[in-house]
Amino acid sequence: MTRVAVLGAGITGVTTAYALAKRGVNVTLIERHRYAAMETSYANGGQLSASHAEVWNHKATILNALKWMARRDAPLLLHPWPSWHKLSWFAQFLAAMPAYERNTIATARLAIAARAHLFAWAQEEHIDFDHRRAGILHVYRDQRGFERAAGVSRLLAQGGLERRAVTRQEMRAIEPTLQGDFYGGYYTDSDSTGDIHKFTSGLADACLRLGVACRYGAQVTALAREHGKVRISVGEDSTLFDAVVICAGTASRAMAAMLGDHVNVYPVKGYSITVQLDDAASRAAAPKVSLLDDATKLVSSRLGEDRLRVAGTAEFNGFNDDIRADRIRPLVRWVEQCFPGVNTRKVIPWAGLRPMLPDMLPKVGPGKAPGVYYNTGHGHLGWTLAAATAEMVAEVLLSSSAANR
Repeated sequence: MTRVAVLGAGITGVTTAYALAKRGVNVTLIERHRYAAMETSYANGGQLSASHAEVWNHKATILNALKWMARRDAPLLLHPWPSWHKLSWFAQFLAAMPAYERNTIATARLAIAARAHLFAWAQEEHIDFDHRRAGILHVYRDQRGFERAAGVSRLLAQGGLERRAVTRQEMRAIEPTLQGDFYGGYYTDSDSTGDIHKFTSGLADACLRLGVACRYGAQVTALAREHGKVRISVGEDSTLFDAVVICAGTASRAMAAMLGDHVNVYPVKGYSITVQLDDAASRAAAPKVSLLDDATKLVSSRLGEDRLRVAGTAEFNGFNDDIRADRIRPLVRWVEQCFPGVNTRKVIPWAGLRPMLPDMLPKVGPGKAPGVYYNTGHGHLGWTLAAATAEMVAEVLLSSSAANR
């Protein structure tokens, strides 16, 4: 039987281990933390959002980054200090701009495909992850943003996603608790939300039941090709595997380099807050429909009855996961302005590093050397895309293994 190591137990690693184990593969899941889903898969925005499939390789992103550089609380914060990693990433980001439309359509298709797998797995394994199928409402504060969104909707439609324009009055009907001056919106009723940490933890338990060897608290120190196999060193111990799938988030770049591959993942920091809705008035005043505010680049998701998750912003500052008060403050302020009846006395802040590739598409498939595979670089859409990319890499790996027998 083929022995496969999956490196990383975030959403991409756990879904990959599960997809392989369901196919009868002997899988070892290796994770440096004591538990699954303790980094970027811990407290994200919660959206399973095909409607958020637009890639960032657009001139509007560049203009906003330059405009906001002097603002410490900017939705997109580009620190000016140069590094070779940052410069090379942005050079490739600019080079991918001509593929903006093609990559947006491809991402939408992938997001739609992922839904069926994720929902089926949750049902089969009885995973309660506060899943809410109430759609996602994108809101726009001016005509310019709303009209630009019409073009994005046309691209999403080519990818198979229906997203309809709604008036201010229709927005109020969809989410009556929303306060503020908005021009209009777009609503995707097929999108949904859920707690990524609960889902990933539940699927990790399912992996154990399927016979996956889960090695938690295990830091990978070296990777090397050896006699047609892959040697993985964890501390003083090393083991030979027939194949490895790297799903290590922002650590994927360093791991790939050990195996002769260049996977230019950059750590783009995002922030979230979880507002505890401990009183009846707050629960009534908090939104039930998931939102994306285009002007602030913030998203919100209702997780169960007593939690509201608000997340967003993008910070290019290297491997820095500090939680900054000046970056958290706009999230709290957004809740207080848009949902003034929500009590923000109890707010839990969090920050995570999204693994982003310059063209905004995940790397899924083989590396240069036989037996080396990747499922990484999903950026802000790991929760949305992971179930589909896990299925893809599992199929490619098994096909390659069968061909090499």
